[in-house]
Amino acid sequence: MPLPSSSTLVAALVAVFGVGGLLFLVTAVRRLRRHRHAACAWHGLCSLVCWLAAAAVALVGLNLLTYDRLTHEQPVMNVSFAQAAPQLYNVTLLEPSGRVRGYTLAGDEWQIDARVLKWHGFANLLGFDTAFRLERLSGRFSDVDRERSAPHTVFALHAPERIDVWTLLRTWHDYIPWADALYGSAIYLPMADGAAYEVSVSPTGLLARPVNAVARGAIEGWH
Repeated sequence: MPLPSSSTLVAALVAVFGVGGLLFLVTAVRRLRRHRHAACAWHGLCSLVCWLAAAAVALVGLNLLTYDRLTHEQPVMNVSFAQAAPQLYNVTLLEPSGRVRGYTLAGDEWQIDARVLKWHGFANLLGFDTAFRLERLSGRFSDVDRERSAPHTVFALHAPERIDVWTLLRTWHDYIPWADALYGSAIYLPMADGAAYEVSVSPTGLLARPVNAVARGAIEGWH
């Protein structure tokens, strides 16, 4: 029997809390009609708590949807470069969905960062797989002094969220034992005119491999 996905579980919890809130509300109205005001207030409060819980679960669930499920290594992006000037490159990101994004990076190397959420125990049984989300793309200079003094080019690959599962789990990690690990993963490789790489993610983090001779040559001459 297949395990439920995390989105299915979230939807079920929202439904349970929502129905519970409705039942408490109906009971509160009945108590009010019988002039049992204390019981009415109690059931009204329970109804409010259930609806607040449903809203909270829904918000967390929506944020989880911004993370991709990860059960094995999978490609997440192709990255290609065209040199515009010395230590300045136009970068094209091609996602498996066909979405294309373009940026301009300064430096000798490119770096991509991601967030990884790992679960274990009870959470795995409920269908919560390791999840990841690409966070930012940035340029780096090989020379440390140049890195300190030159302007940095960095771009967010995901918009900030008001309700962020990462922040919640980091804050309340001691009280959520089924959240196994929260960590960032980053890779950086040399930029070169015409170079292309494939970025993949595995349960251990990000990986990048050259996909053409220019990229392979850039790595071989990298120092």
